[in-house]
Amino acid sequence: MPTTLILVTIAALTVVGYFLGRGRAVEVAEGRLARLHSVPSYHGAFVALWAGLPALVLLAVWILAEGPAVMALVLARLPEALVAVDEQTLSLLRSDILNLAHGVSNGRAPDPLISDAADFYNQLHGLAEGCLVVLGAVAGLIGLKHARSRITRDLRARNLVERALNIALVLCSLVAILTTVGIVLSLLFEAIQFFSMIPITDFLFGLHWNPQAAFSGDAAGSFGAVPLFTGTLLITVIAMVVAVPVGLLAAVYMSEYAGPTMRSVAKPVLEILAGIPTVVYGFFAALTMAPVIRDLGMAAGLDVSSQSALAAGLVMGIMIIPFVSSLSDDVINAVPQALRDGSYGLGATKSETIREIVLPAALPGIVGAVMLAISRAIGETMIVAMAAGLSANLTANPFAAVTTVTVQIASTIRGDQEFNSPKTLSVFGLGLVLFVVTLILNVVALRVVQKYREKYD
Repeated sequence: MPTTLILVTIAALTVVGYFLGRGRAVEVAEGRLARLHSVPSYHGAFVALWAGLPALVLLAVWILAEGPAVMALVLARLPEALVAVDEQTLSLLRSDILNLAHGVSNGRAPDPLISDAADFYNQLHGLAEGCLVVLGAVAGLIGLKHARSRITRDLRARNLVERALNIALVLCSLVAILTTVGIVLSLLFEAIQFFSMIPITDFLFGLHWNPQAAFSGDAAGSFGAVPLFTGTLLITVIAMVVAVPVGLLAAVYMSEYAGPTMRSVAKPVLEILAGIPTVVYGFFAALTMAPVIRDLGMAAGLDVSSQSALAAGLVMGIMIIPFVSSLSDDVINAVPQALRDGSYGLGATKSETIREIVLPAALPGIVGAVMLAISRAIGETMIVAMAAGLSANLTANPFAAVTTVTVQIASTIRGDQEFNSPKTLSVFGLGLVLFVVTLILNVVALRVVQKYREKYD
């Protein structure tokens, strides 16, 4: 609630600051706005920025520092014997205090000392939130008063406001970069720790995957990821065999053959597939597609598992069709009509024009759409978990049960985990491989687009 209150206070101060700044600019202009360097709205925006930014900075600092600071004060109040422990035990103690402070029960009677610490934490937290509201309002009022006092005829309010907006845009752009860097570093550090326990050659080229063996002391030879890579590749290939031809042909039909009415109906209906939750596809694959494939296989005398790569791949391909069709349709429509008219003028039929002119011209965009679809298929988890199973089998048989990298990551990181065992750290090795593969696919798609892209006037 105090965070919401401070945000409402900041919004109110910025609105008030805008109108006060604008009114002050009109006042110093003495009725002749041409005397001002910037129009009054820029002066209003200048005061609004000064009214809101100090309080926002204070809020950001509070969000980052309040929790650790309050917890440090709480721990300092506890007996020395309770806090003079290793970092892992201390982390569990912090978790117990926070759970009690937030009213989360762990099913056992809490220690009286921890209960008192939780009460003290709530008291300090409430005091800090009250101080935040007061300090935020004071900071905003001081900023508002300072900015309003600076308004003169020669104040370059437009330059200052635009500079502040440029800085804000740069910071927003850095969010994506810093997030990517953080993801890479978090994967890399933990993966290095995993590879210090398990040789990277055993991980990349081993043929047996059984992380549970790490708890029995038989970790060597139990983290071979080749079955996971094989299962991921098998299901992805099946999905692409379904998605690429169907999606591309659907895009060609909608862009070249369908009339406006048909296109206005078919394209939204096809794109509805992209909005269906993956768990629904998983239900469909497990309850409908897998039994159908098993029955057809048994009728043909084949040994088909109740959970198979074929069932997961077919349903995943259906899910990915909109990625291919929608992007390919946009790319095909971007091909200039003059190329089609020139082909028709030389006597080519419509199908020949599509095959020899339109598709080659749209090839870079189509390749990009296919690469995006492959990345989507590699990262899918729910469909595989429900339709293909969790068995890490090294096989190329589409009728057998297999698993993928993402499914193993999701099944391993469940509940409370100790992040110092090979079993848990193995997911970071898998994640790093998955990240590298996806990065390579994106780089290949970018290179294809750059090399074969054609520019038209």
